[in-house]
Amino acid sequence: MSSNRPTVTTFGCRLNIWESEIIRKHATDAYLNNTVIFNTCAVTSEAEKQARQAIRKIKREQPDKQIIVTGCAAQINPEKWNTMSEVDCVIGNHEKLLADSWQRLRNNQLSGIEVTNISKVKETASHMIDSFEEHTRGFLQIQQGCNHRCSFCIIPYGRGQSRSVAAGQVVKSVRKLSENGIKEVVLSGIDLTSWGQDLPGRPKLGWLVLQILKEVPDLPRLRLSSIDPAEFDHFLMFAFENEPRLMPHIHLSVQHGDDVILKRMKRRHLARDVIRLCGEMRRRRPDTVFGADLIAGFPTETESAHEATIRLIEEADLAHLHVFSYSDREGTPAAKMPKTKPSDIKRRALALREMGKKQLDKLISSRVNKYDELLLEKSNQGYLRNFIRVKLAHDTLLPSGNILPVKILHAQSNGSDSPSVVAELL
Repeated sequence: MSSNRPTVTTFGCRLNIWESEIIRKHATDAYLNNTVIFNTCAVTSEAEKQARQAIRKIKREQPDKQIIVTGCAAQINPEKWNTMSEVDCVIGNHEKLLADSWQRLRNNQLSGIEVTNISKVKETASHMIDSFEEHTRGFLQIQQGCNHRCSFCIIPYGRGQSRSVAAGQVVKSVRKLSENGIKEVVLSGIDLTSWGQDLPGRPKLGWLVLQILKEVPDLPRLRLSSIDPAEFDHFLMFAFENEPRLMPHIHLSVQHGDDVILKRMKRRHLARDVIRLCGEMRRRRPDTVFGADLIAGFPTETESAHEATIRLIEEADLAHLHVFSYSDREGTPAAKMPKTKPSDIKRRALALREMGKKQLDKLISSRVNKYDELLLEKSNQGYLRNFIRVKLAHDTLLPSGNILPVKILHAQSNGSDSPSVVAELL
């Protein structure tokens, strides 16, 4: 195949990673050589800024490239992207997953803006990915859209209403990935715990997890992406407690540690709910590690509210933190609320990130001289079961895609926010 085959640049969430594989396959099948596709994110204004910069950079360096923009940012405001002189076409979130869109682009039947009203889309993608070109782990979309309206979030306007992939299709996709050598499948969605609410019988996510592990016994590892603490069902608790192939890493959509702010965010949990959930899961499975999404500087946030988030991190013992500095998203209720000073947002975001580094250091220190299993990816690096990233103390590069027994030796500073954890093969 031509070296000028289409390339996809992905911004944002794990679901975008999965969708980029679909896009890559459709664009390649349509022979869209010399094309660069940007799969954008709209979670923050910074994500959009990075995408615009990347588009301008590629056009400067390779002016003959055809530039296509898709993803949440393109879905929400297609006109803004279409006005960029570098952009040839803007494709919506529904259209980007259809093979026909890319065939029409190839045949010069699609130009300008090709974006439908996402709120009217009822089905979710039923595509099956046999393998992943750039990822040892397979990210599988099982749910799309969101029915909640958190006051800071624009994503429902880019993804539409919540809709689920049928259980049989999910199991079939996981089985195919496993048969093609994927050792770890990550179940992804915009609001993952709402999976099943639109299906007959309203099955729970935990039930689906149990079905996957039962029906695909050769899959070594199953992992979940972000979980809403308000929707952690009893089947899911049972699965984490009793299924060792379900990885002991739970990433929670926490957002804040102050109850007043959580209510203004229109979240459905309080700080004590997060602490209680973490405690219960550790009681059931002591090796469980928790991560969290957190927003610094939400409108009306006081210093005491910020300190409540610090306390929550400590009391719930959260380790893998994703910290976002609040930025207004036009069209959301939070954009009309009294603003936190930019200097306070920056300072508080830094404090949360420093707290996250401290927590991760503590977690890593507790694992030194302990034994674990490493899913090896590129450059002799990969992830332990609890999502700690590890580098092998091994001179020869080993083939990726294998799960290896290791002993954690130590952590060394690598000049970034997280240490480089070193392990040896057993």
